[in-house]
Amino acid sequence: MNNLPREKQIEVIAALCEGVGIRTAARLTGVNRDTVGNLALRVGLGCMELHDRIMVGVRTERLELDEAWSFVGKKQKNVRRHEVHAMGHQDIFISMAGTQKAIVSWGVGKRNMESTMETSCMISVVA
Repeated sequence: MNNLPREKQIEVIAALCEGVGIRTAARLTGVNRDTVGNLALRVGLGCMELHDRIMVGVRTERLELDEAWSFVGKKQKNVRRHEVHAMGHQDIFISMAGTQKAIVSWGVGKRNMESTMETSCMISVVA
């Protein structure tokens, strides 16, 4: 169970929201790296649940689609065969309501046909 005081939790999440990594957030706040990771995961899951409950019935005339590249866990050259789907190069696919600037749907995965089709299906359900 997490016994981290609420003020310290807010400090950790604020550091992560500023764009620093987990190791840096741990160093800046004096919190264990695993605790920072677990807190980030719990907050992220809560945000995902809240997003899915609130973003229902959004009407828009225009969807803007974008993607951002990143790597997860390790660089692609260091990824082993059994890790290929979860680590290395990953893309974040985002569909945003054009005028409201609200993220309507999103997905994370490799830049391949499977991830593209999965994300397209999510977007078509939204649209």
